[in-house]
Formats: sequence, C-alpha cells, structure tokens
Amino acid sequence: MNRVTDAPFVTTTPAAAAPAGAVGHTHAHESAHLHVTGTATYVDDLPELAGTLHAALGLAPVAHGRLRGIAVDKLRALPGVVAVITAADIPGANECGPIVHDDPILADGVVQYLGQPMFAVLAESRDAARRAAARAKEFADIEALEPVLTVREAHAKQSYVVPPMHLLRESAPGALRRALDSAPRRLQGTFVQGGQEQFYLEGQISYAVPLEDGGMRVHCSTQHPSEMQHVVAHALGVASHAVLVECRRMGGGFGGKESQSAIWACIAAVAARKLNRPVKLRPDRDDDFMVTGRRHGFEFDYEVGYDDAGRILGAEVTMICNAGFSADLSPPVMTRAICHFDNAYWLPEVSIHGFCAKTNTQSNTAFRGFGGPQGALVIEQILDSIARELTLDPLEVRRANFYGKTTHNVTPYRQTVTDNVIRELVDDLVASSDYEARRDAVAAFNAASPVLKKGIALTPVKFGISFNVNHYNQAGALVHVYLDGSVLVNHGGTEMGQGLNTKVAQVVAHELGIPLARVRCSATDTSKIANTSATAASTGSDLNGKAAQDAARQIRERLAALVAKNHGVDAPSVRFEGGRVRAAGVDLGFDELVGQAYVARVQLWSDGFYATPGLHWDRKTLTGRPFYYFAYGAAVSEVVIDTLTGEWKLLRADLLHDVGRSLNPAIDIGQVEGAFVQGMGWLTTEELVWHPKTGALLTHAPSTYKIPTANDVPAAFHTRLFDNGNVEDSIHRSKAVGEPPLLLPFSVFFAIRDAVSAAGGHAKQPALSAPATPEAILRAVNSVRRE
Repeated sequence: MNRVTDAPFVTTTPAAAAPAGAVGHTHAHESAHLHVTGTATYVDDLPELAGTLHAALGLAPVAHGRLRGIAVDKLRALPGVVAVITAADIPGANECGPIVHDDPILADGVVQYLGQPMFAVLAESRDAARRAAARAKEFADIEALEPVLTVREAHAKQSYVVPPMHLLRESAPGALRRALDSAPRRLQGTFVQGGQEQFYLEGQISYAVPLEDGGMRVHCSTQHPSEMQHVVAHALGVASHAVLVECRRMGGGFGGKESQSAIWACIAAVAARKLNRPVKLRPDRDDDFMVTGRRHGFEFDYEVGYDDAGRILGAEVTMICNAGFSADLSPPVMTRAICHFDNAYWLPEVSIHGFCAKTNTQSNTAFRGFGGPQGALVIEQILDSIARELTLDPLEVRRANFYGKTTHNVTPYRQTVTDNVIRELVDDLVASSDYEARRDAVAAFNAASPVLKKGIALTPVKFGISFNVNHYNQAGALVHVYLDGSVLVNHGGTEMGQGLNTKVAQVVAHELGIPLARVRCSATDTSKIANTSATAASTGSDLNGKAAQDAARQIRERLAALVAKNHGVDAPSVRFEGGRVRAAGVDLGFDELVGQAYVARVQLWSDGFYATPGLHWDRKTLTGRPFYYFAYGAAVSEVVIDTLTGEWKLLRADLLHDVGRSLNPAIDIGQVEGAFVQGMGWLTTEELVWHPKTGALLTHAPSTYKIPTANDVPAAFHTRLFDNGNVEDSIHRSKAVGEPPLLLPFSVFFAIRDAVSAAGGHAKQPALSAPATPEAILRAVNSVRRE
C-alpha cells in the first residue's frame, strides 16, 4: 500500500480507452507463468548433447602488453583439459567489431586491457575448464607496456577510437561566440558521470553445435542474432547461410548483448568446429564483468551564456566518453549523446564536440539509452546551476527554455520538433504531484532541521526514437495460420523480458480479430527472418509490430476476399472480431473460415516487412532527421539526505510518461518503473572503480558493485501514462517505452543536489558528480559548507 495515501502501492492510468480487440488492453507477459514457475527455458537450460565440452577463457593479467606466447602444451596437460584454443586456431577473421574491425576475438600479439581473452580452455566439465583458465598468468608470456587508463589522459594524447565529431548550429557565422561574449551572464564548468554495468540476470552464454556439411547452430543469449550469425561465419571462414543463430529469450540484455555477445558466440563456434563437438561457454559473473564493456562514462566541459530569466543564449560543450580499447558501438553512442544534449530545450546558438577516448579498459558498448541519458544529463546540470546562480526554482528555468510548438522548435541537428507536448505534460505533473506546495514544505523542513536535509526536483524528458543509422530501421516477420485457427508468429526481434513477443502477438490477434490466446510467438531464428536489426534503440515494437501487422493483414485480406467470393459481399465489409468473421448474412468462426480457405487453396501464411519512413542523416555534418518521433515524460522526486554520513533516501516519486496509445498499459508501466529504478542506480549507487595503476576493475561482483534493490523503491511511487496519441503512423499510434523513461530519475539526482545545496544555505554550487554515492554526497556537503 502507498504509505502516503493508503492507495495501492503504484497508481496507474492507461493512456486512453482501449480499442476493440487485443490491442490497448492489459495482458500478462506471454512468459509470465513460465517465469514464476521456473519453467522458462534459457540457453543454459537446454539439454546438453552427448559429447558437450565446456569452455572457459584465460584472461590477460595486465592492462597493456606484448603477448609473446602462450604455453599451450602445459595448459593441455592440466586435469580434465581436452584442448586449448588461441588466435592461431581461428580459421577465419580474428575480429568481431560491429563497426570498426579493431576488436579481436582472442588477443594476438598485444594485450589491450586487463581481462582481455587470450585463449579458451576446453574441458569435460565447466569446473575443470575454469580451474585451468584461472591459471592464465602462469602460462602467458607478456611484456608489460604503459597503459592509458583515464579519458583525460587519452584526450590529452589525442588518442581516440574514431575521429572527433563536431556539430555547430549558428544563426550566422560567429553568432555563437558573440552570444557567449555578450550574454548578461555566463557559466563555465565541468561535469563527470560514471558508467554503468548492465547486470543482466542471465549472464553471457553461447552453446555451439556442429551441423552436417560444415554448418553451425549457435544458441546465444543475444539482442542481435543476425550480427552473431555474421561474425561467427566470418570467424569460421564460411558463408552466413552455414550458420544458424537462435534465441528464445534472454534474462535481460539492456544493450550488453547487442554487440558483446559476439566474443562468446565466436569462441564457442570456433572450438566446436575444431573439435567437432558441442561447446558451451558460460562465464561466471566476475569474468563477465572483466571481459565485457558497459555504459560509457562521460566527462564534460561546458560554457553557456544566459539572461536574467535563465534563458540560454549560447552553449558550447565538449563531451569525452571512455570508449575503452576499441570502437565497438562508441561512434553511434556519441552521436546519440550529441543529439540529446538539447533534451527538451531550444538552444539558439550551440556547438557540441564529441571525443571517443581510447583507453586500456574494457570496450564500452550499448546500454539502455545508448548515449542519450549522458548527453541529456549535462544540460540538466547546466540549467540547475543557472537556477542556483539566479536563486530561482530550477523548474522555472527549465520552463523558460522549453521547445516551442511553432517557433523555437528546431533541434541543433536541424530536425523540427512537430509533436511537442512537454509543457502540457509538465503542467499536468506539477498539479498531480502537488509540486509547488511540496517545495515550500521542503524549505520549511530544512529551516528546522540542521542534520537531515530534503530536496525536490522536477525534470523533463524528450527522447528521439529510431536508430541513428537509417538502414537499421527495418524489420521482417512471418505469420502462419494453421488449420485449427491457431497462429504462429516469428519476427526478427528478441525477447529479453520487455514484453516484445506479447505486444507483437497482440498486434497479430487484433489484426485477425481472434483471442490473444490463439497466437504464439516462436524463438528468434536467423533461418526464418534474415538480416534483422538488433532489438535496441527502443524500436522493437515499432519495427517488428509493424512487420507482423503487415503479414497478418495480407492473410486477413485473402480471407476477406474468399468470404466476398463465396457469399457475394464486398471484401472491405468483412469484419474480423472476437474469433468470428462477419458480413451481411455471414457469421463464421475464424477456424471454420481457415478450413474453407485451405480447401480453396488460399495461402494461409505470409511474410511482412516494414521500413520506417522519412528518415535521413548526414554523418559528416551530424544533421538531418534521425528520429521518427519523440517520446516525452517528466518526474518529480523528493529525497532526504543525512549531512553527517551522506546517506540518502528517496521518499516519493511521481512519474508521468508518454507512450502514445499504449499497446499494453501494464507492460508499459512496468517498463517505465523499471527504467526509473535502473537509471536511479546509475546516478546514485552503481560506481565503477578501476585501479589507478594496474587498470584492474575493482567493482566486478555484487559484493562491490551495488545495483538498486526493492528497499530503494520509494514508499510513495506514483506512475501514470500521459494521454497522447503518436502524431506519426507508429504501430497503433503507440510510442517506444524501453529507453526514454531511463531519463526520469534525473529528478532523483537533482533532488539530491537540491538537498546538498540546502546544507549550505543555497549559497554555493554543489560539486556533485554522478553517481551520487554517500561518499560523493558527503564530499559535496562539505564543499558547500566550507568557508
């Protein structure tokens, strides 16, 4: 129960009245009954075939060095070891980089980070493989070299994984510099935000099974089966059609299994091909941490000019991200960070510089939001600081800078914002959360409390939806109708707990007018849907839902044509609803019509395809229309901090989020709340620490890396969906919900900053970086209290 109102713990409001059929209603996740009974099958649950070997990786013990040799014979002699695989055993290309070919599967000649895989041990048991691999330091001959471990060091050396990026939007040449120089007020500063481990509950895993005639089946926990198919084929030196990758579900992904499932898939497949035996590669959590990358940490330098109302007149920001040792997905992550620096605000003159620093650490990769949260957080830091300089409510300054509807509505990358609802949404939340009265109450509490200090903040979200790379915005699907009227759907998206299969099944059930229980989604399989895009960028339902709708609609139109032919009615008048097919003088069960269609030799399966329209992007100038539409949201958070210890607690959170016309309100609300808690972890408790000299990741297990728990969820947690149909022709006018709400917990960070500011009487700017751990909070409190 909600301890404030005695209402249910979470209050929810559907986006709008649900349309007829399966779409728009709350339905349980298609695997919910399997999850709660422990019968949902993941890769490690698959029965192991006879002869299966287990692999474990020998990891580099230094951050940078020359790999002069590996004592393979000595490794093979260890108990239970069957074989050892090194870079020399890879028959094809020893690389698995998704963009730049700079990411070796196994180290060859050089070690580039502490934890880099150097070899794989194959043994009869997982325990034997792990014991042998753990002795990597004994059997690897490495000449240590000086590592680069920080982004500032790499930036000073101009060491980058890709060339720098620059975006400039001026009303006239030199206008930005003039705006900064002539502004009534100016602000300069730096801001540091850490990275974040995906911490998927199911770790990385691949199970490779050799097939006849050089084929390979790989069961892989991955968000991108097609990419795994391609990199495995390249590693084996075979054509893509020889490799089949399958994924029924993942136990979480969050971007960490988009590109970085490749190492595990490739090594398992290479070993399976060499030994002609099935090979399973499942690292433990520590090795997963040490090998794979995570959300990019960023450091920012900024300069802004503004007026007495807090309106920004000009802004220049330098973004430096920690790419790690290779490019991986850092270029598009930086692009999205640049494209989200504006968040919900119009910036008249702006220049943004992006640098992807190359360091001797794990190669960082996708994580929910994909650079967008990092870029948007710094403009919120700037506006919060401006408000404190002017002694104004930060919400007042935020409102002064909001995008307009007909003017002040063009982004720095030249896309016109045509669906802006941020003012209406924020006004709604201000009223429903009782923000103004609570802000006064916080001030009154702080005046009477010398040790405990409260803070409150409201922050908005505008998040662009689509892949920045245009050709990824496509999807395919297959829909099969069987003689009993049941329907099987296969699409190119992957299910990782987010409810994609449920939503796609709802779309198909709605299109055919049948109960949702009659539709089933099968495992994602590269032999069924080819050349798929990753399930990422919050596009899963948009793309795959549209593709499945297209396939189901073709079948429905064929069936309607049959009814028209048999009964002399117009095909457009035939209605499919409630498992019945009706027209003038016609009332058939759907399964009955399907039987008739089979006898009449009407095709009862179809493929569907969808490509997002209207997108274009110039990678050189960083301009165009990269996003099909924007999702909006806002959140109010209230916290209390202990100024003696730095400990803090979230007292209440009010979330209002725009998902368009919700396909499934319960699933969408779950995504909003989950993203809020996950983002709160990034900004508060989840701190990544590397040894400053050796480059060893010190926070590589739950004992040292702290994700939020149920205890961190506030007692008063109010979530609503904003009533706002998508202006674009998305699937049933819904909007993406995976990534945008991860920005809602910005309100938690700035509520903490507000409380820290109160500890110093709001006289100084709090020097608070992210994550705002208790240690960081205590340092910030001490800084505002210091004379």
